[in-house]
Amino acid sequence: MLAVLQRVASARVEVGGRVIGEIGAGALLLVCAQAHDGTAQAQKLLSKVLKLRIFSDEAGKMNRSLQDVGGGLLIVSQFTLAADTSSGNRPSFSAAAPAAQGRALYEQFVALARAQHPCVATGEFGADMQVHLVNDGPVTIPLHID
Repeated sequence: MLAVLQRVASARVEVGGRVIGEIGAGALLLVCAQAHDGTAQAQKLLSKVLKLRIFSDEAGKMNRSLQDVGGGLLIVSQFTLAADTSSGNRPSFSAAAPAAQGRALYEQFVALARAQHPCVATGEFGADMQVHLVNDGPVTIPLHID
Protein backbone atom coordinates (compact mmCIF):
# COMPACT_ATOMS: atom_id res chain seq x y z
CA MET A 1 0.00 0.00 0.00
CA LEU A 2 1.05 3.54 -0.66
CA ALA A 3 0.22 6.42 1.64
CA VAL A 4 1.08 9.98 2.49
CA LEU A 5 0.70 10.93 6.15
CA GLN A 6 0.42 14.60 7.10
CA ARG A 7 0.40 15.95 10.63
CA VAL A 8 -2.42 18.47 10.75
CA ALA A 9 -3.83 21.13 13.03
CA SER A 10 -7.16 20.37 11.34
CA ALA A 11 -8.48 18.71 8.20
CA ARG A 12 -11.77 18.08 6.44
CA VAL A 13 -13.03 16.53 3.24
CA GLU A 14 -16.01 17.75 1.24
CA VAL A 15 -18.09 16.12 -1.48
CA GLY A 16 -20.47 18.33 -3.41
CA GLY A 17 -19.91 21.22 -1.00
CA ARG A 18 -20.89 19.08 2.01
CA VAL A 19 -18.40 18.17 4.76
CA ILE A 20 -18.33 14.38 5.06
CA GLY A 21 -15.28 13.94 7.30
CA GLU A 22 -13.50 16.29 9.67
CA ILE A 23 -10.88 16.18 12.43
CA GLY A 24 -9.06 18.61 14.65
CA ALA A 25 -5.39 18.06 15.47
CA GLY A 26 -4.09 14.72 14.28
CA ALA A 27 -3.20 13.14 10.95
CA LEU A 28 -4.52 13.12 7.41
CA LEU A 29 -3.78 9.87 5.60
CA LEU A 30 -4.03 9.68 1.82
CA VAL A 31 -4.04 5.97 0.98
CA CYS A 32 -3.79 3.90 -2.20
CA ALA A 33 -4.18 0.15 -2.58
CA GLN A 34 -2.07 -1.54 -5.22
CA ALA A 35 -3.06 -4.68 -7.11
CA HIS A 36 -0.88 -6.97 -4.95
CA ASP A 37 -2.12 -5.58 -1.60
CA GLY A 38 -4.30 -7.42 0.88
CA THR A 39 -5.24 -7.57 4.54
CA ALA A 40 -1.64 -8.02 5.70
CA GLN A 41 -0.55 -4.77 4.05
CA ALA A 42 -3.57 -2.91 5.44
CA GLN A 43 -2.81 -4.09 8.98
CA LYS A 44 0.89 -3.24 8.65
CA LEU A 45 0.11 0.25 7.32
CA LEU A 46 -2.37 0.96 10.09
CA SER A 47 0.09 -0.17 12.75
CA LYS A 48 2.74 2.13 11.29
CA VAL A 49 0.34 5.09 11.09
CA LEU A 50 -0.87 4.73 14.67
CA LYS A 51 2.61 4.25 16.13
CA LEU A 52 4.74 6.60 14.01
CA ARG A 53 6.23 9.23 16.32
CA ILE A 54 5.48 12.49 14.51
CA PHE A 55 4.02 14.55 17.38
CA SER A 56 6.08 16.66 19.77
CA ASP A 57 6.78 15.81 23.38
CA GLU A 58 7.40 18.36 26.17
CA ALA A 59 10.93 18.98 24.84
CA GLY A 60 9.68 19.71 21.32
CA LYS A 61 11.03 16.43 19.90
CA MET A 62 8.91 14.32 17.56
CA ASN A 63 8.52 11.52 20.09
CA ARG A 64 4.77 10.86 20.37
CA SER A 65 2.44 8.83 18.20
CA LEU A 66 -1.11 9.51 17.08
CA GLN A 67 -2.25 7.08 19.77
CA ASP A 68 -0.15 8.85 22.40
CA VAL A 69 -1.71 12.25 21.68
CA GLY A 70 -5.23 10.96 20.99
CA GLY A 71 -5.42 12.88 17.71
CA GLY A 72 -7.94 12.42 14.95
CA LEU A 73 -7.27 10.36 11.84
CA LEU A 74 -8.83 11.41 8.52
CA ILE A 75 -8.48 8.63 5.92
CA VAL A 76 -8.91 9.58 2.25
CA SER A 77 -8.58 7.18 -0.68
CA GLN A 78 -6.27 8.47 -3.40
CA PHE A 79 -5.43 6.12 -6.28
CA THR A 80 -3.22 8.80 -7.87
CA LEU A 81 -0.47 7.91 -5.39
CA ALA A 82 0.20 4.95 -7.71
CA ALA A 83 1.01 7.27 -10.61
CA ASP A 84 3.83 6.17 -12.90
CA THR A 85 5.33 9.22 -14.59
CA SER A 86 8.41 7.50 -16.00
CA SER A 87 7.40 7.87 -19.63
CA GLY A 88 5.49 10.60 -21.39
CA ASN A 89 3.53 13.39 -19.78
CA ARG A 90 0.37 11.52 -18.88
CA PRO A 91 0.60 9.46 -15.67
CA SER A 92 -0.31 5.80 -15.75
CA PHE A 93 -2.27 4.41 -12.81
CA SER A 94 -2.01 0.74 -13.76
CA ALA A 95 -0.24 -0.11 -10.48
CA ALA A 96 -3.34 0.91 -8.49
CA ALA A 97 -5.73 -1.85 -7.49
CA PRO A 98 -8.83 -2.22 -9.68
CA ALA A 99 -11.76 -0.19 -8.29
CA ALA A 100 -13.62 -3.10 -6.63
CA GLN A 101 -10.46 -4.41 -4.95
CA GLY A 102 -9.38 -0.89 -3.96
CA ARG A 103 -12.79 -0.13 -2.43
CA ALA A 104 -12.84 -3.39 -0.47
CA LEU A 105 -9.34 -2.82 0.92
CA TYR A 106 -10.08 0.84 1.73
CA GLU A 107 -13.24 -0.16 3.61
CA GLN A 108 -11.35 -2.90 5.43
CA PHE A 109 -8.60 -0.42 6.36
CA VAL A 110 -11.18 2.04 7.72
CA ALA A 111 -12.90 -0.71 9.75
CA LEU A 112 -9.54 -1.76 11.23
CA ALA A 113 -8.73 1.87 12.06
CA ARG A 114 -12.09 2.41 13.77
CA ALA A 115 -11.55 -0.73 15.84
CA GLN A 116 -8.13 0.47 17.02
CA HIS A 117 -8.45 4.25 17.26
CA PRO A 118 -11.22 6.34 18.85
CA CYS A 119 -11.39 9.24 16.36
CA VAL A 120 -11.52 8.22 12.69
CA ALA A 121 -13.16 10.19 9.86
CA THR A 122 -13.13 9.40 6.15
CA GLY A 123 -13.57 10.65 2.66
CA GLU A 124 -15.75 8.85 0.12
CA PHE A 125 -14.14 6.21 -2.06
CA GLY A 126 -14.22 7.15 -5.75
CA ALA A 127 -15.82 10.56 -5.18
CA ASP A 128 -14.60 13.92 -6.42
CA MET A 129 -13.40 15.28 -3.09
CA GLN A 130 -11.99 18.56 -1.90
CA VAL A 131 -9.53 18.04 0.93
CA HIS A 132 -8.78 21.00 3.20
CA LEU A 133 -5.97 20.85 5.72
CA VAL A 134 -3.71 22.92 7.87
CA ASN A 135 -0.41 21.02 7.73
CA ASP A 136 1.28 21.30 11.12
CA GLY A 137 5.03 21.75 10.86
CA PRO A 138 4.79 21.03 7.98
CA VAL A 139 5.19 17.32 8.54
CA THR A 140 4.55 15.09 5.53
CA ILE A 141 5.69 11.44 5.51
CA PRO A 142 5.45 9.12 2.48
CA LEU A 143 4.80 5.48 3.39
CA HIS A 144 5.21 2.36 1.25
CA ILE A 145 4.13 -0.97 2.70
CA ASP A 146 4.92 -4.21 0.86
